[in-house]
Amino acid sequence: MSIIPSIACIGLLGKHGNPLHISIFAPHDAVQGAHLEFSFLLNASLDIFELRTQDRNRVDQDLGMLQAVDERLSIWGWETGTGVKFAVVVDMWGNEGRPSTGFGVKGEDVKPNPFYTPDDHAPMATSKGGGSAGEITSKKFITEVKRIGDNWKPGLEKV
Repeated sequence: MSIIPSIACIGLLGKHGNPLHISIFAPHDAVQGAHLEFSFLLNASLDIFELRTQDRNRVDQDLGMLQAVDERLSIWGWETGTGVKFAVVVDMWGNEGRPSTGFGVKGEDVKPNPFYTPDDHAPMATSKGGGSAGEITSKKFITEVKRIGDNWKPGLEKV
């Protein structure tokens, strides 16, 4: 059986680099200290996000592969127009035997929050008691991220 790459971690980082959500997938989720390790990798990718977004010739929000961590892991990134960063850590050794049942995400499932105030989630405002930590707590969102991470395979156009 050939080895198929899989997603090891999906992280959402706020405009100021604050972690909004981190999901870790098998087999990495069973490793003690994995959350800390992937938090460090996502944090380390922020410098590369910053360098890539300074490119004035950039047309797309897809920043491609940000870095190859080692022969096994690589980090891929996308940045939204609001400065939220999506970082996906891909495990090139994969996780053999995972089923693939991909479905597309509908646009109406991903709506912006009209009551969101970016300044309330800034690290300085949070540290001074002026805002919330900003972590994503929506069960629907977390379930959707888990579904994408569990079902993604190279070459899929819709997950």
